[in-house]
Amino acid sequence: MTALPEVDAAQRQAPAAMAEALADRGACRIVGMPARWPALRSDLLRLRDEGALQAASVGRDRTRALRPDVRGDSTLWLHDPRCGDAARDFLAELDALRGELNQRLYLGLHEVEAHYAAYPPGSGYARHRDRFRDDDARVLSWVSYLNEGWNESDGGALRVLTDDGQVDVTPLGGTSVCFLSELEHEVLPAARERLSIAAWFRR
Repeated sequence: MTALPEVDAAQRQAPAAMAEALADRGACRIVGMPARWPALRSDLLRLRDEGALQAASVGRDRTRALRPDVRGDSTLWLHDPRCGDAARDFLAELDALRGELNQRLYLGLHEVEAHYAAYPPGSGYARHRDRFRDDDARVLSWVSYLNEGWNESDGGALRVLTDDGQVDVTPLGGTSVCFLSELEHEVLPAARERLSIAAWFRR
C-alpha cells in the first residue's frame, strides 16, 4: 500500500504542487478544500431529504443502465437550480483551479462538471475508469468528501490504482482527491452513509 502526495489548499503554491503531483504520480490528496464543506454537506442533505437526488446509472448513451450491483449512489448535478449557493460557489472554485492547472500542465481543459453523491450504508462503486473508451473528454477526476466524524473503521475508502500500487483514501470531511481520469478506481462499501462531490475537468 502506497500513499498519495498531500497538498494543503491554503498554501499559495497549492496549484503548482497539485500539478507536480499529477505529473509525477497521477494523483494527489488535498486538505482544506472545499473550505466551506459543512455548507455543502447541509445543501446535499437538504436535497436528499427533498427527494432531489436520483439513482446513478452506469455507461452512456444506449448502454446506460441502472446497476445497483455496480454503483449504489444517488446524485444531483451541481448546476441544477435546486442546489444552493454553496454548490455554485464551489463550481466557481473548481473552474478557477481548472485555469491554474491548464497553465501548468497544458491539458486543454475547458470546463468542469460536478455532482453531489450520497451512498447509502453497504453500497459502493465497482472498479472502473472515468474516461470512456470512446470519449477522452474527461482528463482529471476530483472527489471532495462531506462526511462528519468519519473513522477508518467506517470503510467507504476510495481505492485508486496508480503506477506505484494501490492507494486507499479515507473519506474525511474537508479533504479531496484529484487523479487522472484514466486511472482505475473504486469506492469501497461503508458502514455509514457516505457523502461527497464528484467532479471532472474536461477538454
